[in-house]
Amino acid sequence: MRKSPRRGTAAAALAASLTFSALAAAPAQAAVSADHPGMTWTVAAKGTDGTVRVGSDTRTDPYQGDTPASAVLPVLCLRVTGAAVPGSVTPDFYAGWSRGTVAATPPVSGTALTGRAVADNLCVQYYGAGWRMAEFHDGRYGPGLDAPGGWSFWAYGYVPEGTRLWTAIDDQSANPWN
Repeated sequence: MRKSPRRGTAAAALAASLTFSALAAAPAQAAVSADHPGMTWTVAAKGTDGTVRVGSDTRTDPYQGDTPASAVLPVLCLRVTGAAVPGSVTPDFYAGWSRGTVAATPPVSGTALTGRAVADNLCVQYYGAGWRMAEFHDGRYGPGLDAPGGWSFWAYGYVPEGTRLWTAIDDQSANPWN
């Protein structure tokens, strides 16, 4: 017995319409996205020895965030390696030593930064294991670099100048995911 091509096509169309009807009847779930302004940093200084100081400027708001989550900016990434303080850097509270290397991801919408783990995973995706999103207090100073500082830090690496960078802050609500 031969099946009619029309019958097969009609059956497929019916199945597709039933599937579509079931999907249309189900309540739509909103995509998870961040919508809080996030804190951003920029390059504050560059050393001649491969160091860069990243940090706040007059636009940075570490308390409420300074950039809408809809902005598309790189994430500032850090890999703490235990690197010794170079002779060109004198760490203090406002410009500590990160003990590592910084880099920036390609630009990403802040709405995609739905949690710290998401941002950390972007750094891992682009640079590998041990990388994470940089945080406001990553600069260290004092004997043995035991004290955390804030507002900026020095690191080895390259970050584009004149670019704002998504940077985390753990003790304030100034991240896109807050």
